[in-house]
Amino acid sequence: MSADTAKRQAAEAALAYIEPGEVLGVGTGSTVNHFIDLIAEKRLQADIPGAVSSSEATTQRLHKIGVRVLDLNDTGTLSIYVDGADEANAHLQLIKGGGAALTREKIAAAASRKFVCIVDESKRVGVLGKFPLPVEVIPMARSYVGRQLTALGGHPYLREGVTTDNGNLILDVRGLDIVDPVALESRINAIAGVVTVGLFAQRPADVLIVGSPDGTQIIDGR
Repeated sequence: MSADTAKRQAAEAALAYIEPGEVLGVGTGSTVNHFIDLIAEKRLQADIPGAVSSSEATTQRLHKIGVRVLDLNDTGTLSIYVDGADEANAHLQLIKGGGAALTREKIAAAASRKFVCIVDESKRVGVLGKFPLPVEVIPMARSYVGRQLTALGGHPYLREGVTTDNGNLILDVRGLDIVDPVALESRINAIAGVVTVGLFAQRPADVLIVGSPDGTQIIDGR
């Protein structure tokens, strides 16, 4: 089974978590793209009064299938948020931000009663950190934040040619074995100039759906 087929498998399983009549939170990335495409294929748009999107790319994709995109300020708490991840550990703590949408993704996850994460099996790890940890930073703070991340033992690199939907930069931090994700998330978020870090540990996923050749595995963290 290809990784793409496994992503689609996980995305299809996530359709069962859609609550008809409730506003849906939708993340960003290749696995989420399958989720959006499947909403259209299964003709579920009528069950979805609107969606909160984590990126401009997702907004465009939702518009194409006829799902109205709403402002989170107008919706209140979301019943469900569906998104992918770059890494996931056994505690359903995640690294996200490969698509540079980590800040809006983190806001949507925090505003949701249930966060459903959809991945292929290659994203499951014992210890987070093999995938470079994204950090969104205000442009004037790039060098300062880079020095602080180096002091934490990481090797930060500017993601060239990338500006987030919020007008900021991404530093990707390599060389970290993240054995205490909650503590590291707090420490990096406290650095002046950091908008947010792509660690989803203080608010991990509630459900992890993993697509694999052995079938779809659903891990409920609650």
